[in-house]
Amino acid sequence: MIAETDPRGRLERVLRSGRFAITAELNPPDSADPEDVYDAARPLGEIADAVNATDASGANCHMSSLGISALLVRAGWEPVLQISCRDRNRIAIQGDVLGASALGVHNVLCLTGDDVSAGDQPGAKPVFDLDSVSLLRTLRTMRDDGLFLSGRRITRPPRLFLGAAENPCVDPLDWRADRMAKKIDAGAQFIQTNLIFDMPRFERFMDRVRDLGLHRRAYILAGIGLLPSARTARWMRARVPGIHIPDEVIARIEAADDQAEEGKRICIELIRHVRDLPGVSGVHVMAYRREHQVSEIVLRSGILERRRIMGHQVATQKGSGGAGAAKTLE
Repeated sequence: MIAETDPRGRLERVLRSGRFAITAELNPPDSADPEDVYDAARPLGEIADAVNATDASGANCHMSSLGISALLVRAGWEPVLQISCRDRNRIAIQGDVLGASALGVHNVLCLTGDDVSAGDQPGAKPVFDLDSVSLLRTLRTMRDDGLFLSGRRITRPPRLFLGAAENPCVDPLDWRADRMAKKIDAGAQFIQTNLIFDMPRFERFMDRVRDLGLHRRAYILAGIGLLPSARTARWMRARVPGIHIPDEVIARIEAADDQAEEGKRICIELIRHVRDLPGVSGVHVMAYRREHQVSEIVLRSGILERRRIMGHQVATQKGSGGAGAAKTLE
């Protein structure tokens, strides 16, 4: 059973209602101008229940996740704050989380983080004082017990909806679900997976997830990504850590008259496929520097229309006195 917390945010309310959730990734600007954040967020805001503010992904420096999250809250959008253990120690992280909660940020995705060698400043000193599992335990202790890691009491604990990431399509496949179980044991209430382009591998992962009953203990959002060209797909497969893109996917895009459109079609097909997989509670859509295309992809996939139909059905049952249905409404 998924840990009960005061459901303050839209993402948590949507997931607890049983509706198929949508989150999307905002790629942080290399800028100090808040309008650059708002320009990227606007096309995501109309379709996403929450927007991830990445934290120096790929070990490259951009505007901070906390800064972007605060700007999104100010504008009325719901952020997912990402915390990478690579760049901050436990003292800095605990302080950042208190500050984030005070600013109205409640969703936190706990990440170990890519090594600095993956980025454009490989001489930077990595921290890794915590990893994703110990970070989850730390934040759960702050929220549930009102204590810092030192044992000192927190006057007003943060209200947090805790998440973690998992990579379901890379080796060793048989260990991936078990690794995710450790994160759920440590406090993860939702999981956003890395990009999925190999559906047989993801289905095998979900078989193991259901065998372990993990889909009943955390909400699983499948990571779906846009490949705008075969060249980009090859680059991602070679350069981005943890990305598995089968040869047949690249060949299909390469053979298309319009590679960008074919990439969208693949994305839509993947969304429709994972929507019907038992144990999948939503999708996490990632389109690097192409946030403006995420809305089109989500709308064409039909998942929003399906949510509207479901909402109508639930409301109708509620109107006819269905007590069980009423519990699923926000």
